[in-house]
Amino acid sequence: MKFDCSVDEEYSRGLLAAQAALEEGKLVVLPTDTVYGVAADAFSPRAVQNLLDAKGRGRDMPPPVLIGAPTTLDALAINIPAWLRSMVAELWPGPLTVICQQQASLTWDLGETHNTVAVRMPNDPRALALLKQTGPLAVSSANSTGRPAAQTVEEAQEMLGPRVAVYLDGGPTASGTPSTILDAAGSTPRVLRQGAIPLEVLHRFNNTIEPAS
Repeated sequence: MKFDCSVDEEYSRGLLAAQAALEEGKLVVLPTDTVYGVAADAFSPRAVQNLLDAKGRGRDMPPPVLIGAPTTLDALAINIPAWLRSMVAELWPGPLTVICQQQASLTWDLGETHNTVAVRMPNDPRALALLKQTGPLAVSSANSTGRPAAQTVEEAQEMLGPRVAVYLDGGPTASGTPSTILDAAGSTPRVLRQGAIPLEVLHRFNNTIEPAS
C-alpha cells in the first residue's frame, strides 16, 4: 500500500496503516530529512531480520534506531558524555547519527552491535509523527545493498517492492545526503561516515573527534 502524505486524509490513514504493519512485524518505507528509510519494529528480532533480508544485508551491518524525542536517548544508551548531550541538544532533530554503549536491559536483537546502538532523531515531521506513535524504530536507508539510497518513494518501491507492506510518499527528499555517523562508544570519538554535518561543526563540541578514515 502507498499513501500520499501531501493529502491530509491519506496521510492520516497512512500513519495508521504503517503503525499496524509495524506492530505485525512488517516493513514500512518512510521519508526522512536525508533519504527514504525502511523501518521495522526495533524490538522484534523477526522484523529486524526481515529488514536485513529485504536489503540483502547481513547481521554484521545492524540498522540504526530512529527516535522521536531527544530524551529517548537515555532509554537506549549509557555513559553519554556531557559534550555529546550538548551536541544532540543542538543538532537534533537532524542528520546526525550517534553510536553509544547500549542499555544492558534492552531486549532486542539488531544484529552484531557489540553492545552499542546507533541513534538518530530525524528532522522530518512525517517520520516524527510515526515515531511518536510507535516508539523507536530500526531504520536503514531504503535501498538494496550496493545501490544508491532512495530519494523518492518510487525508487524505494523499485528496489524493495512487495517486501515492504506500507509506503509513505513524502515526495523527493530534501537533501539526499546521508547523516554523519559519529562513534562515541569508545575512548576516542571518531566519524565513521562523513555526511550532512561536517567535522568542523562536531569539533565545536569536542575538538578531539577524529575524522573519517
